[in-house]
Amino acid sequence: MAQERILIVEDDRNISKLLKYNLEKADFSCVGAITGEEALTTLGRESIDLIILDVMLPKMDGFEVCKKIKQNEHLSSIPLIMLTARGEEVDRIVGLELGADDYMVKPFSPRELVLRVKAILKRQKPKEEVAKQILVAGKIMVDIPRHKVIVNDKDINLTSMEFNLLVTLMNRQGRVQSRDQLLEDVWDLSADVTTRTVDTHIKRLRQKLGKEGKLIETVRGHGYRLCDE
Repeated sequence: MAQERILIVEDDRNISKLLKYNLEKADFSCVGAITGEEALTTLGRESIDLIILDVMLPKMDGFEVCKKIKQNEHLSSIPLIMLTARGEEVDRIVGLELGADDYMVKPFSPRELVLRVKAILKRQKPKEEVAKQILVAGKIMVDIPRHKVIVNDKDINLTSMEFNLLVTLMNRQGRVQSRDQLLEDVWDLSADVTTRTVDTHIKRLRQKLGKEGKLIETVRGHGYRLCDE
């Protein structure tokens, strides 16, 4: 079985080496880039399973790199973890709004980062019984085996986290899901992740679904529910 390939975009060579050492020890294959431009070039020529992206990069910062990746239909589904020395909530929200799947603040635990990488990649592989499903709600159709979302006969590009969130809501149509429950089921790891993360992803998901986004209801004081009408 081929090793899953991780792209590490980090201009601090010591941190890059630390990440590479721990990820390869966990049986991942790694490739590095020290600038956003180099990262985009690598993504254009190599098959990458997950991206670890530092925010504080020279010339093109991580936010801009993330934006370009998520706007590219061929790259947008690649899961992405942002890594930065910035700890302010606003920076985390910006990263998540741009489509990042997770966010870690330096200094970080290499072991925790490896666990998060494994959790995100695990979510990318639907369980056999789930992989046979095609879910429908209103004019939204989700083809899980093909990782495809169609709304009003048009393909919609979602990040891996947005896709998993939509599948979870659609699998539980009509039932209210608390933010804490969504964090546990969709994100797996709750460390350094808050309920604000759920709200941010719901907002982005509604926007991408267009008029059908109204099917995701906010149940005040409880969480969210997806209706089929």
